[in-house]
Amino acid sequence: MAEGIVAVTEQRDGTFRKVSYEVASEGRRLADALGTTLTAVVMGSGVDPLAAEIQQYGPDRVLALDHPELADYRVEAYTEALAQALAGDPPALILIGATVQGKDLAARFAARRDAGLAMDCTAIELRDGAFVFTRPMFGGKILAEVTIPEAPRIAAVRPNVLRIERRPAQAAVAKPALALQGIPTAVVEKRMDTSGRIELTEADIIVSGGRGTGGNFAPLEELAAALGAAVGASRSAVDEGWRKHADQVGQTGKVVSPTLYVACGISGAIQHLAGMSSSKVIVAINKDPEAPIFAKADYGVVGDIFQILPKVTEAVKALKG
Repeated sequence: MAEGIVAVTEQRDGTFRKVSYEVASEGRRLADALGTTLTAVVMGSGVDPLAAEIQQYGPDRVLALDHPELADYRVEAYTEALAQALAGDPPALILIGATVQGKDLAARFAARRDAGLAMDCTAIELRDGAFVFTRPMFGGKILAEVTIPEAPRIAAVRPNVLRIERRPAQAAVAKPALALQGIPTAVVEKRMDTSGRIELTEADIIVSGGRGTGGNFAPLEELAAALGAAVGASRSAVDEGWRKHADQVGQTGKVVSPTLYVACGISGAIQHLAGMSSSKVIVAINKDPEAPIFAKADYGVVGDIFQILPKVTEAVKALKG
């Protein structure tokens, strides 16, 4: 019988992504509710420090999948390593972050194990012993509740929506031997963003701009710096060449769930809403009082962003002293 929860973590160059703490914390909550165990999986090369760090979030057991072939993410190597580590009876549920890497790995592993996959989940509940996964559908127009009747089950959870809770524990650490020969791809070059900017999907606050900026993102950058926020953009701003695609929020960009989302000069097309509608608080600033974004916003300001944003930045700086 399937039992146990598995939380698959994600790291980059020896540092956990924030979603790793989220899946471990959620895995602990679900394991406690089921009266079962939580296993955290750490993959990479030289992962002993990470295996020790993840014990702060409550696993009963840590699987440290340590191999030179796992130094850089390649879906074939990571899928094979995970398949070898989780061979045998499947766990009741496998949790993974719905990041770019996590979605890639979840889909490939689901195909390998013939597993049911609930992608981009915003909540997981236990009802009468069964898992119920909440996920957006049709571009975020509805929230569907889905179930997967049999194990193996995989849930890829949207970053920034699950609560992180530290639960220090002394977990047993296992380092299984892995056979990873014949991986058909290789990493020949890495080009990393060294600007030090906050990653959109992990940001607690995002200041985002659209066509209404006219390409001038300076006031947004200044407000973001004062707030300690990331800067995003709508597709129209990216299509105009004002921002890089990495900054795009929306159905064809990144899906974000910050605590605060400030939409500046963004009309609020459904494609953009699909990428940020799960934000906890949405503030919209737009000259058009009929802009669709106001229907989704918790707070709306009708006016010129170039007059309003500098005043907001000044106020933020004053509050921070």
